[in-house]
Parts: sequence; structure tokens; C-alpha cells
Amino acid sequence: MKKIELLAPAGDLERLKVNLLYGADAVYIGGEKYSLRANATNFSLEQIKKACSFAHKHNKKVYLTLNMVFHNEDMDGVEEYIDKVIKAGIDAFIVSDPFLISYITKKEKQVEVHLSTQNSTTNKESVNFFKKQGVKRVVLARELSKKEIKEIIDETKLDVEVFIHGAMCTCFSGRCTLSNYVTGRDANRGGCAQVCRFAFSKEENPPFTFATKDLNMAKYIKDLIEIKVSSLKIEGRMRSLYYLATVVGTYRKIIDKCYQNTLTDENLKKYEKTLNRVANRETSTHYFMKMADETDQYYTGRKELSNQDYLGLITGYDKKNQCLIMVERNYFEPGDKIEIFTPTGKVYQRTVDKIYDEEMNELEVARHPEQVLKLKFEEELPEYSMIRLIEKKNKK
Repeated sequence: MKKIELLAPAGDLERLKVNLLYGADAVYIGGEKYSLRANATNFSLEQIKKACSFAHKHNKKVYLTLNMVFHNEDMDGVEEYIDKVIKAGIDAFIVSDPFLISYITKKEKQVEVHLSTQNSTTNKESVNFFKKQGVKRVVLARELSKKEIKEIIDETKLDVEVFIHGAMCTCFSGRCTLSNYVTGRDANRGGCAQVCRFAFSKEENPPFTFATKDLNMAKYIKDLIEIKVSSLKIEGRMRSLYYLATVVGTYRKIIDKCYQNTLTDENLKKYEKTLNRVANRETSTHYFMKMADETDQYYTGRKELSNQDYLGLITGYDKKNQCLIMVERNYFEPGDKIEIFTPTGKVYQRTVDKIYDEEMNELEVARHPEQVLKLKFEEELPEYSMIRLIEKKNKK
């Protein structure tokens, strides 16, 4: 049986490496043009080459997004650009424009075309149509139920990709013009200002919002495997390294345990707690089990609490003093209970004993983000290992 793919977002080369090292089978990236995440760092042609080289070395894949809505001026140079990024080594394009689908499938047969969710595909007839055009995978609209997804897969026999985690768009699968009207930035050409997350108010009335809660499908991964979804997609090319490592690493464990038939309710509760702590918004499964309603959105009183769990990125090892070298992200102190997690899946829990600066001077607390610190530890850990808070010393 072909194992389901875990697909993760990468806004730059460092995020790409973290995703792949923490268990993603493939990543999707944007180039400097034609992507819907213009505010992400994105990849130059040379960086795309490095990305593909790193991924292929680890037997992973790289997909490039060409998913903006193309106007006449946007078409200038796109064919040449496609030829160049194919030579750089990408494995597939994520596309919605009919001309580009036709161009790539007819001329560039060494790469796959995946139909973007921007096409808002919701039925089997549309999937069969694009199958005849040479599309190898359809990223379905996010507004489909489990029943609808299964029917499409059963009827078309085409690879299907679905979103499992991250931000949801208030409008239909990203087809939004709110940003255009309110800020003058075209959401469908990479300029989304996330107007749906603004708080609107008039005179004495309380603020009104219509933002969606985030998507979290952790409890339904087994269902998605059973109905033969081909790829599980995580949203968030602009998310932090810590967020990506946590989310990708957690879903990797869930998927593997599903295939091993060892996923318990206790495991799942632990994984869901980890996923919920790393985000600053509430989550929902939206359309998967029922029609989405007011419980899946924030209408008033929305809270987004900044997460303080991420304590630091491990950047090296001081063999002489037997210390982990880390770059601090958030405040912590001796007596705090921490968890050190690694790309290999190993996890260590410790109570912080002593904290040292670069010169091995003992510190009372760690209170300066970006400061280089040292913690006593018995072994060297792999690159991109991280530290999170489990429990504060003074918690009542």
C-alpha cells in the first residue's frame, strides 16, 4: 500500500529543511513571482536549486506554486520561468490557470501538474475533466465533507490532496476580494491583507469579526487514510520554525501510528494538546463532518494569545563543558520543566538546573530573546533540535 504523503509549507530554505527533517514527505514553495504568498521570503532560482538538491538527497519532493490569478501582464515571462524552475529540479507545479495547465502538461512531461485549491474543485465531474487534461493530482476545495471527498476519490481514481491544518479562508477556498476593496491589495495575486481578521466597529457597537477558526484534523487522519486520500497538506508558509517543527513532527507521529495500528486515545489527546498549544487561535474540523456554522468562526470576543512555550533553538554543542548551545526565544528560569525535541523523533524531558551565558557565567534567569545560552546536557543533538516549556516552576 502506498503511504499517504505529508506535505508542508516552506517560505524559505531554512523552513524547508526543518519541514523535511521533522518528517514531511514533500514541501510546497513559492518562487519570487506568481505565488499567492508575496509577503513570504520565497525562493530565488538559485535557492530553488538548493531546495531541490536538499530534498532529493533525503528522498523527498518539492512542489512549486504558480497559483495566483493571472492577468495579462502577469503572463509575461511565465513560460520561460517554468522552463527554468523545471531545470532547477522541482517535482510538480501547483496551478489553477487553464493555459498554464495545458502548457506544462503538453511541453514539460517530466513534472506533474497539481490543480490548486484556488480552482475551488468540489465535484467528481470537474476532477475527471482535469484528469483528461493531464493533471495528476487535485487539491480539493476546503469546503468538502468526508462523504464528498470519498465519492470523488472512488469515482475518479485520481490522487487527491486535502488540507489538514492551519488557517482557513473566510471566502470560498481563497477566492476573496475583501483585501482588494479594503486595502487595495489583490488577494488573488499574492497581496492578501487578511481583512477577514480585522475587527470592525461602529459607534458604540462592540467590535464585529467574521474570521474562521483554524483547521485541525488530527483526530481524523485515520479516516483520511481509509478513504484513500493521497496527500495531507499543512497550511502556513509564513509560520515560525517552531510552529512547523511541532506541527509537522506531530502529524508525522500520528500518521506513522495509524499505519502501525498503535494510535491510542491517550496518544491522540497528547498530540492534540501539543498542536493546540503551538497555535494562537482556536481550531475546528470545519466542513469534514458537518456543514460549518457559527461555532467554527469568531464573530465577537475573539482572543489570540501569543504562545510563550518556545524557549529556544539548539545551534550546537560545547563538548568541553558538556552543554547544549541555544538561542533563546522566550523567558525561562531554573526549576522550569522543559522538553527537548529533535528531528529524529527523540524527546527528552528535564527540569532546568543551571543556565549559562556564552562564557559559562551562571545566570539567574533567561530573559533576553536572541541571547546565546548554554544548558548542561549529556549528548550532542542534531541540527534544528528545539526546546519548549512544559510547566513553569511557580505554577500553582
